[in-house]
Amino acid sequence: MTRPHHRPTTPGEAFFDAIEGAADPAVVAELAERTAELLVRGARGSDDAELVERLVHLAEDEGLEALAELWAAAPPTTSAGSLWRLYLLREWVHAQPLEAARQFDAGRHIAQADHVVAGVAEPPGPEELRAMVDQVLRGIAHSEFGDVLLRAAAFARVVAAGRGTEPVGGGVPARRGPAALMAEMADQLEQAARLELAG
Repeated sequence: MTRPHHRPTTPGEAFFDAIEGAADPAVVAELAERTAELLVRGARGSDDAELVERLVHLAEDEGLEALAELWAAAPPTTSAGSLWRLYLLREWVHAQPLEAARQFDAGRHIAQADHVVAGVAEPPGPEELRAMVDQVLRGIAHSEFGDVLLRAAAFARVVAAGRGTEPVGGGVPARRGPAALMAEMADQLEQAARLELAG
């Protein structure tokens, strides 16, 4: 006997209202991780195009601030912490595509292996980067989550390398600050990916 197929869901207003009403930080953290797991595991293998697009546009539909309240404090190696970093990367690329493209272009000559893993079309212009980050999020439904995280980590590492070439005040290369933060995000995404792939 075959089991009925249940359509995967994404959180809606009722879920976010419930989070806001939960005062206990441990309860909020547990709900946040459960929601992240629902997204990651529930969407896996879905051929529902509408669901996949809801995943891609979740930050726009629910608001990045709502996702921040839910997931930003989660440890980086959890599903919640990983999803927060994925949506943060997407938000940055869509909000500042010219800057993202410039930094990625500068970094791809330094972090060549990561450039290949990131899989950005050539030449890596603003539209190519937007398409790539959206494709990464679609991968939550169509790929192994660990592979999604590795691709995002590679992208962040290339951007970090590009940021490291940019001068800051006095012509000093920006080896700290934004470059270091992006490199840290790359490390966190990669660590989460390794844990995911190890089961």
